Amino acid sequence: MTYEGLLYEVDEGIATITLNRPEAMNALTPKMEADLHRAFDDADADKDVRVIIMTGAGAAFSAGYDQGAGDSGRKKTDPTGLTIAEYLEAWQRGDAKNVDKWGHMWKLGKPIIAAVNGWAMGGGFWYQLAADITIASDKAVFAQPEVRHVSNTTYLFTALCGWKNANRWALTGDHFDAEEAYRIGMINEIVPHDQLMEKARELAARIALVPEPAVRLNKAIAMQGIQASGVNAALILEGTLGAIAHSSHTEYREELFEKQRTDGVRAYLQMRDGPFQPEPMGPRSEKGRAAKKG
Repeated sequence: MTYEGLLYEVDEGIATITLNRPEAMNALTPKMEADLHRAFDDADADKDVRVIIMTGAGAAFSAGYDQGAGDSGRKKTDPTGLTIAEYLEAWQRGDAKNVDKWGHMWKLGKPIIAAVNGWAMGGGFWYQLAADITIASDKAVFAQPEVRHVSNTTYLFTALCGWKNANRWALTGDHFDAEEAYRIGMINEIVPHDQLMEKARELAARIALVPEPAVRLNKAIAMQGIQASGVNAALILEGTLGAIAHSSHTEYREELFEKQRTDGVRAYLQMRDGPFQPEPMGPRSEKGRAAKKG
């Protein structure tokens, strides 16, 4: 089995899916994301697999969705050449699919452990939220910086961490570290960076000791139960409000896009995120920079 931008390995009942675009911080392309879900299905269908671990190669779990231009040469979020109706349609169709992506993960009979090895931003942030269990390296950094260029958060964050915590981080796009993620209940455990996969596999092996029907049905009780309790309805609403957020193009965002067209993605990100530096936590915080110098 081959997948674009992914490594897939099965060993002792554990399927490890590694996002493998380290040169791009494992940013998700449409084909890569489709293959990720195909890999989930393949692992779920394999009788020898009991647990799935999802992680990233290099310094990032995933930096989110690829911000480069698509096959048309136009950035996905760029409305240039589109009517208002076409722009709204593109976002509505895309954002409405998010509930299906998370629902797909929750319907699998095999639990997914997200082993967050580094940067988990944007879409990568969302995937570790949707995983059944999340273990983070002490070098992990979390954020939704896309809100700074007019984008949406996800209700999953609120459902998991409460609205006070979700608002603190979703309304700024600020970075936060593994300790804060643990404090607000977003992750299960923090481990030393060089022990991340060892600890993830240890937990996966413990789950694999439990009879398969119990694992499958107890995961269903948790994940189908939380959907029935209202999370699914909230995610459907999120799809609509997210499309409105994404299509709320402003003069400032047009300036950002023009910066990317003329000077590239790095300049675009500097213009977007520069005013927020230093970040409260993580490598780009004052504490993180001091640690690097030390």
